[in-house]
Amino acid sequence: MSRKRGGGCTLQRCQPDDDGRLGPAVGACATVCPVRFEEWQLLVTWLADIMGFSRDEAMLAREVAFMHGTGTDKPAGKFDLVVARATGGDLSWYGLEIQAMYFSAAGMGSEFERLQTDDQSSPSFLNAIRRPDWRSSSAKRLMPQLQIKVPTLRRWGSKMAVAVDRPFFNAVGGVSPDYSRDLSDGDVIWLVPELQRNVDGLWQLTTGHWEILTLEATADKLLATETVRCGKFEQDLRINLEPLTQRETWRERGKSRKQGPLRRFSGSQC
Repeated sequence: MSRKRGGGCTLQRCQPDDDGRLGPAVGACATVCPVRFEEWQLLVTWLADIMGFSRDEAMLAREVAFMHGTGTDKPAGKFDLVVARATGGDLSWYGLEIQAMYFSAAGMGSEFERLQTDDQSSPSFLNAIRRPDWRSSSAKRLMPQLQIKVPTLRRWGSKMAVAVDRPFFNAVGGVSPDYSRDLSDGDVIWLVPELQRNVDGLWQLTTGHWEILTLEATADKLLATETVRCGKFEQDLRINLEPLTQRETWRERGKSRKQGPLRRFSGSQC
């Protein structure tokens, strides 16, 4: 369960049954809360194994600052987790960033409120459609974090690990065709744990695929887009152009959108 009030840990696609109640679930679970990744310290022990740290040697630190504000000297950037080994005067360590999936639509609080008054044996069907938001989770959230942190680790002679679940990883391209596990081949260690049913029928976090990529290859994977042709862009632009007015500000214009599109242009800059 999420620590956030009214939150949930995973989403899974489902259909209503014949009575309009919640029917069987279909497909993989998408993890929407980072707490779900903390099960049995799986990720940190997995990373320690990859880095060659024995279980007796491995140590963990949380929320370690690596940037400070120039004017305030207060922490301005932190590593979620740091897995380390301290032997004698030597210290080896690696950062770990955990990225759960954002989802679009209403929060889960209303579903819990309905469950409190529902006396049926199976829950009622959901009151809102909630979809994983891959774009916000990857290019808008995770990529800026890595673009700030990984260059620092490069200079310091360390590496960054990032953990996402299998649906997230598949949404940004999945397993690389000729993936590498040679730590000298890149900067970012991708950990892809999976949720599987255990003998009791409960979902359990397990190790899955891992590979290492350069920061540049990681950015390409997370961006997962390509630029449209200029002609297609201008076609869409003509549809959305509207005349300037003296009575409305840009903000007001964006809210009202009362007037029709601007006259069609025949010229092109492409």
